[in-house]
Amino acid sequence: MSLAGFLPQDVSLTIAMALCAVAFVSGTARGFSGFGSALIFMPLASSIAAPRLVAALLLVIDFVAAAPLLPDAWRKADRKATAVIVLGALIGVPAGTYFLSVLEPVTTRWIISCFVAALLLLLLSGWRYRGKDHTWLSVGIGSLSGFCSGLAQTGGPPIVGYWLGRPIAPIVARANIVLFFGASDFFSMVSYATTGLISRESLVLSLIVGPVYALGVAFGASLFGRANEKVFRGICYGLIALAVIAGLPALDGVLR
Repeated sequence: MSLAGFLPQDVSLTIAMALCAVAFVSGTARGFSGFGSALIFMPLASSIAAPRLVAALLLVIDFVAAAPLLPDAWRKADRKATAVIVLGALIGVPAGTYFLSVLEPVTTRWIISCFVAALLLLLLSGWRYRGKDHTWLSVGIGSLSGFCSGLAQTGGPPIVGYWLGRPIAPIVARANIVLFFGASDFFSMVSYATTGLISRESLVLSLIVGPVYALGVAFGASLFGRANEKVFRGICYGLIALAVIAGLPALDGVLR
């Protein structure tokens, strides 16, 4: 049986190959720099296939890719501080999932493009929170990140900017981030499943796109230490900006 025979009914071979190409590029960005995969993948992929389908697809393949990191993160993280932010995600993720499930696809795409553009500006600004630790602020950051994750799997920049600015060891900050997103992804899996977003189509597609994404992550990781990190980060920022522009619904008549 050909590859086309395994594809969901609404996904052609051309669409699947395009999603694989986007997944490889976004996976390479994540493998090298640890960020940028969702910010590249979501604007482009949601212009190729339904936003609900590609958000569920990214959640599944990224959840599988990140799972092996959780045991080490559990040992090294400040679990008490992380639990406070996770509480925020427990609020934000269902809210973001709700909007993803009820909004029209074009509306969702506009929101994704605006979100990603705002998050790119946050990354470019180099923002790091260096103030005092407040419970209400931690819950708020967790809620914002959770909402972005529930809606478009783009919750990385707020939580990374918050944790990397804290006066703690980098290894603890990284473990906190990994542990937070493990919990956030779990909430998203439950939330997506209960709203029907985790479907047979998204699972089948993940079996095709997932390995290509993993290859991109491995390729990006192999470049770490060989390529200039500053230059590569600049390339990632440029790719995110291009993804935002190319994914704009206003350009559908020109690019698609």
